[in-house]
Amino acid sequence: MEKNLAENSCSFARKGEQANAGGDTSHSPVPDRREGDAEPTDKTEREAHKEDNEDNKADEKSNGKANEKSDEVPGSPLHRLDKISEDIDHLLATLQRNVEANAEEGSSEIPGFVDKFLDLVEKKIARYDSAEGKAKWGEDPKEDSSMLEAVDRVSKLVELLRQLKPASEEESKQKKSSLANLAGEIQQRAMAYLEEEFRTTMEEFRKPSESDPGGKDPKGKHEKQDSGQLPESEATESETGYPEDAISCLNKIAKHMVFGGYQFECCQVYMIVRRQAFEENLHKLEWEKTSIDDIEKMNWESLEREIPSWNRTFRHCASVYLPGERKLSESVFTGHPAISESLFSSLTHGVIIQLLNFAEGVAMTKLGAEKLFKFLDMYETLRDVSPVLNNLFSEEISKEMKSEMTSAKSRLGEAAISIFCELENSIRSDAGKPVPGGAIHPLTRWVVNYLKLSCEYKDALELVFKEHSKIERADSTSRPRHQGESSTHSKNDGDKSEQSPFSAQLTRMMDVLDANLETKARLYRDVALSSIFMMNNGRYILQKIKATEIHQSMGDAWSRKKSSDLRTFHNNYKRETWGKLLQCLNPEGLTNNGKVMKPVLKEKFKNFNAMFEEIHKTQSHWMVVDEQLQSELRVSISGVVIPAYRSFLGRYSQYLDPGRQTEKYIKLQPDDIETYIDDLFDGKNPTSMSRKRT
Repeated sequence: MEKNLAENSCSFARKGEQANAGGDTSHSPVPDRREGDAEPTDKTEREAHKEDNEDNKADEKSNGKANEKSDEVPGSPLHRLDKISEDIDHLLATLQRNVEANAEEGSSEIPGFVDKFLDLVEKKIARYDSAEGKAKWGEDPKEDSSMLEAVDRVSKLVELLRQLKPASEEESKQKKSSLANLAGEIQQRAMAYLEEEFRTTMEEFRKPSESDPGGKDPKGKHEKQDSGQLPESEATESETGYPEDAISCLNKIAKHMVFGGYQFECCQVYMIVRRQAFEENLHKLEWEKTSIDDIEKMNWESLEREIPSWNRTFRHCASVYLPGERKLSESVFTGHPAISESLFSSLTHGVIIQLLNFAEGVAMTKLGAEKLFKFLDMYETLRDVSPVLNNLFSEEISKEMKSEMTSAKSRLGEAAISIFCELENSIRSDAGKPVPGGAIHPLTRWVVNYLKLSCEYKDALELVFKEHSKIERADSTSRPRHQGESSTHSKNDGDKSEQSPFSAQLTRMMDVLDANLETKARLYRDVALSSIFMMNNGRYILQKIKATEIHQSMGDAWSRKKSSDLRTFHNNYKRETWGKLLQCLNPEGLTNNGKVMKPVLKEKFKNFNAMFEEIHKTQSHWMVVDEQLQSELRVSISGVVIPAYRSFLGRYSQYLDPGRQTEKYIKLQPDDIETYIDDLFDGKNPTSMSRKRT
């Protein structure tokens, strides 16, 4: 019979709709039993109907007309239903004992008040299901509880009549079968009404705009919202999206539908409404399902625009939607953890897998340095949501999801490491020509800024290199050093004697950059200019990483070594340029037997003037970008050249004849030299010294 009832549920609904179309005020999808062709065959049943009709007429006469308040009058249907319910409860207890004892004695005796009870319940359901009675649900909790309790009694009666051992008397057997059919129809009508109320409540009370996905920064990374403690009255609605009274109503209906064996219908309505709500949420978050095949066909520009939406969606799901959905299913199906768990998993598990598939698809695209930060955004999202998801799902689902999450994180992490490997190789093999004037090379700017930006993801990269650095590319001339391997620059001032894997990678890349710059510096014909080039690039690196994560990662020892290298290049420059100039002021060979030799003196002044003018002409075009370094160089040069020239001039200028001879060989005064030194390293094209003098 249960199978037949299930198969006829749709036909019941259609008959109800036809009845409504014909002017019937009933909204029930199940036709009224009294409108069927079959008449009561049992004498007791006919007498019960007769008695009920007489009671109804008496009620109408005493009250003037039938209305909802009549149920509260002693002797009214509700009053009689409450009275007869006590007898039904006693009967149900007896039938339950008989079923459990598998007893035949008394099992076939069904009292006549059962028909009367069923008729009263059917009338009550009809009043709820009538057009004017629709709005009654939820207005009178006492009335609702009475109806639900009556439905539970009918459900219990249906179940016991099916389990009760058949009697030997044919008449009693027929009566029991007829009664079971009657009770089943009433139960189905009640459940159809409850199902519709369940659907209506879920749809009408669901907030039209669920939690805002939160802010986002220009990079698409999720911003943490400052959320204070919610007022107690708003807490439940914030978590589930439904007010407390709606949750209470849904819980009551679900409880009685499950008790009556209509779990499937209840869960189906729940799934349809919540799935639609979730799709609306995804639409608000600007997330569209994308398969791995779709990802493979997308260019990087299009895919890059999808990644911020993916991050927002995943974070929103983990922080708002999934906890709220779990709270809702647990609140509606309280006392049925298996049902709530099944509904929650069915609604959300597939979506999480779709999101993880997107991450894997992105990680499988062709690698490029420009993709690193998008990969790390996604990696951070997976890192942050993993603990939340593991706590939300059952152990079995959580185990599967953890495996999928680990796979996606591994692909993204290995892709990030591969990008670093490729970047290291590209730095090493860069064969770009040296820039004019010894200025900062574009490679230096790009690498330092790239690494500086990567350090904004230091925590993620530390995790990436710690957990995923055991990969080694066949085409890589370098590989990430595994945990435990030492670095030549791993000694810092602090207690740490070994760098982390990511810090070691940074140090290695900076060493590779230095080696490449030294190769480029050797391409300059002028050794002094190569020193200027190395000073420019070295100072740029130190200034850019100052007070940044790069400096903290690489340590003070590395920075001190870099500063020491700069001083070495500085000294090399002074030696190559100004050391040779100062040789012209060397008194060696000027005197013979204590007498100054004028031709030699004249030659020394002549060589000094020519060499200084050539230095000024050449190095005025050289570029020292950092103003502090530029000033340091000028001060350093002046401090060496001017005192030596002043001393030489004061000691030997008297040996030249005053007049034209002095003007010819002593073309520069100490103040002139200082002025000309200030022309150096600004990259301009200054006026020549000869034109300045004229």
